Amino acid sequence: MTVATSTRWRSLAAPAIAALVALAMLVTLGTWQLQRKVWKDNLVAQIEARAYGAPGEIIPSSAWPDWNQAQDEFRKVRVQGTFLHQFETPVYGLAPGQRGAPVQGFYLMTPLLMADGAVLMVNRGFVPTELREPASRPESQPGGVATVTGLVRAPEERNAFTPPDDPARKTWFARDPQAIGRANGLDRVAPFYIEADAAPNAGGWPKGGQTRLSLPNNHLQYAFTWFGIALTLLGVFGAFAWRKLKSPASLELKQHEKSKA
Repeated sequence: MTVATSTRWRSLAAPAIAALVALAMLVTLGTWQLQRKVWKDNLVAQIEARAYGAPGEIIPSSAWPDWNQAQDEFRKVRVQGTFLHQFETPVYGLAPGQRGAPVQGFYLMTPLLMADGAVLMVNRGFVPTELREPASRPESQPGGVATVTGLVRAPEERNAFTPPDDPARKTWFARDPQAIGRANGLDRVAPFYIEADAAPNAGGWPKGGQTRLSLPNNHLQYAFTWFGIALTLLGVFGAFAWRKLKSPASLELKQHEKSKA
């Protein structure tokens, strides 16, 4: 191998490493989008199979320790009990507003005491920030036996951006039924909660039916985008390397001698 040829190959080392790193990142992103598509397809299938039609019953409280999210979430159910409005817990959240702009406010998680003494947490719906306190909506807490129709939902997952809850100040950022139950001294709380449907509440608040049943599924498009960029990167680097290796030997030799001078 001539000095010029060796120099040309060595000059490709740094660009090749950078291209490989970028290629690995692009392929990883594309693969992750394919995995997300599988997850989203399964979720959409669950919603289609469970969220519509006549409501059923929740699983009995004796089976709550073995509750299986994959088998039960998004199932449409109807329950009866007495709301413990004194333990109403507002959880910070956003709801769709006019022209797509989100509205800040709270989801009202309220314990429902059932006939067997077990407690089922119900997300009765959304209220804007100015209606956080019950005194601002006195008609919203009716007494007596209540019938609730809605969807079974798993506790809200936290992520790195979810602030910590402060139960002492009734400041909550995740719809976690058992954590809310413990903070209020309640026993036998279900590991899931019910998201109430859009049936009107007295006084107009809270607004139920907040579960989005129509989910966007663009993951295949995103995967093709990342894989397409990866192929483009291969093409660009290939053309660059070809030009580099086929450049006139005299020019490469001059550059090599200049670097030694």
